Amino acid sequence: MPEQSRLTPDASRRQPWLHELELAVHGNATALSARDGTMTAPGTGVFVDDRRVVSHLRVLADDHAGDLVMSSSVGPETHVLTSLRHLGTPGPDPTVELRRVRAVHDAGMTETIRLTSRAAETVRTRLVVEIGGDGASLGAVKSGEPAGPLLPTMTAGARTPDVVLTWSDDRHLTHVVTEPRPSAVEAGEPDRPSRIRFDLEVPPGQTRSVRVSVVTQRLAATAFDADPGADLVDWSSVLVEAADTRLDVVVSSALEDLRQLTMRDPDAPDDVFAGAGSPWYLTLFGRDSIWAARLSLPFGTTLAGGTLRTLARRQGRVDDPTTAEEPGKILHEVRRERYVDDVTGLALPSTYYGTVDATSLWVCLLHDAWRHGLPEDEVRDLLPPLRAALGWIARQVQDSPDGLLRYVDRSGTGLANQGWKDSGDSMRRSDGSIAPAPIALLEAQTYAVEAAREARALLEALDAGTPQELADLDRLADALATRVREAYWVRGPRGPHLAMALDADGRPVDGIGSNMGHALGSGALTADEAALVADTLTGPDLLGPYGIATLSRSNPAYNPIGYHTGSVWVHDTAIGLLGLVAEGRTERAGDVARSLVASSVAFGYRWPELYAGDPVLGRPAPYPASCRPQAWSAASAAAVVTAVLGLRVDVPGRHVEVRPLPSLPFGPLTVRGLRFGPTAFSVTVAADGTATVEGLPDDVTVATA
Repeated sequence: MPEQSRLTPDASRRQPWLHELELAVHGNATALSARDGTMTAPGTGVFVDDRRVVSHLRVLADDHAGDLVMSSSVGPETHVLTSLRHLGTPGPDPTVELRRVRAVHDAGMTETIRLTSRAAETVRTRLVVEIGGDGASLGAVKSGEPAGPLLPTMTAGARTPDVVLTWSDDRHLTHVVTEPRPSAVEAGEPDRPSRIRFDLEVPPGQTRSVRVSVVTQRLAATAFDADPGADLVDWSSVLVEAADTRLDVVVSSALEDLRQLTMRDPDAPDDVFAGAGSPWYLTLFGRDSIWAARLSLPFGTTLAGGTLRTLARRQGRVDDPTTAEEPGKILHEVRRERYVDDVTGLALPSTYYGTVDATSLWVCLLHDAWRHGLPEDEVRDLLPPLRAALGWIARQVQDSPDGLLRYVDRSGTGLANQGWKDSGDSMRRSDGSIAPAPIALLEAQTYAVEAAREARALLEALDAGTPQELADLDRLADALATRVREAYWVRGPRGPHLAMALDADGRPVDGIGSNMGHALGSGALTADEAALVADTLTGPDLLGPYGIATLSRSNPAYNPIGYHTGSVWVHDTAIGLLGLVAEGRTERAGDVARSLVASSVAFGYRWPELYAGDPVLGRPAPYPASCRPQAWSAASAAAVVTAVLGLRVDVPGRHVEVRPLPSLPFGPLTVRGLRFGPTAFSVTVAADGTATVEGLPDDVTVATA
């Protein structure tokens, strides 16, 4: 999902690293700070609609920043605890603490600063909040441009008693509101932040609080003014109680992060989708938003329905090489404005269609949402875009010289690789060399097989497909599955395996990679082929203690911290896990599930997008520029639950299957808040593997192991 290009980067600037920052997010707003809460380092600030409205924030007590004790973030909140050791009773134990609770909200944030004294005498201090904004664009910040001069700031007049400071850029008007009123306010200059002062007295055992809010107002519209959608998604009833309590925290934290990443379609505010990730991708991404909705289906169809409709409204209508738009094609991303990254040379229009797989994945999401209970009238309303998507897939296959889905960037400034492994060096042969584009990705073919077969099942069940239409879908699926069988199987030192792709010359890209995991459960493989893939995917060359590597450890190009050349991507491992379960290859599925939970714990129960799977002193190393939270990473928690339960929901068929993993990787457990259409139900798995299902309607049949 993060965008790479074929162009040479500008070495004079570097993308900010995020792995040691605290991040809080709520829809289109996100706040990034150092662990002590300060916003002065590269990449930090408060961003709204891809603009940095706050670029400088510090809290000082008598010109002391305090000593950090701990910090943590989940969803829209960041908590920071510091000690003010220059205040209070002298001695080895600190007696005055400063606690900051930052809450990102609609179009801004509120920071509550609490000063607590356990000193023997009353503490007096001058608390100062330094603040200012530079209005920088997200692209400029991401490409490593230094913070610009602070915007001109005005102190408020008597007619706005709650507002103490105001500034504006070409996108937003920003107000700073405090409670209580400050003792003094000093407007800043371009090279000096504004200062808000509070004179506080704190008696022994008491706390004094100050609240500082940043509130923004849009001054100009953009191409995609998406507002937060968390209030439309209700996962409050979801509760996991496992013997291994790590799973409980993984699921609750991840779902809260995913909920806070959701946004409303500006053209239909009742429809919600997941923005891909904070901070760089808080917008609609076809592939990412689809996978986030698809993985989270066990907990309801609200996100899936909104995502399907939001993307369908923007489905391709014409041929346009500049945007890569084509009739029936599902887009890659929508930005608020044209996106330019001076470091990579990437230049994308605000709506960009450069993806080879989002169209097939959209079809798969519609089928899966229907199975999980998306109302039939909503499904039928989406049949026209379904047919348009299937038409795009069929044309791509028909027009391709080798009968495969391929891609090529005709603009010269778009994505060189248009699958999920979109970096320019991701496709590696077994000798480590880079395969030339355009590429025919393995997973793009198997997604299309799955899309054709699932679309056929959906149209037939709704009595909405003609015999010719159903026969054409059968032929499309069979032809692609045959091409995969004929062209992608190669023989390596350890036996046959699936190639990652075919290169521009039609030769297999024979490096061993995680791509093959996406073929599992797609219907493109025979049982024997699935067994070979499962063995390779869970072998020591790919599966490590923290997930499945993107590239085999035996490949000369393997780099555990390489973007797609050895790192572990959370969603990639989760998709492989679901595929193992779908194919009945559960022997190692428990190990894969445990690897994901172990990695989440190592990152404070908040998965980044990717990380190095080879441990350093028993911990996975961060990929320093990785976004977090990330939608498809957070949604992977639901995939772990699905896999552990062996859950399959079929609302139209009035049937549920629960076949828990034999290894019980997290011990006995109960999962509440699962959804059968509008009905909540629960599953309990006992120590002997026996499953009990409660809460389903009486006419639903249940199959358990």
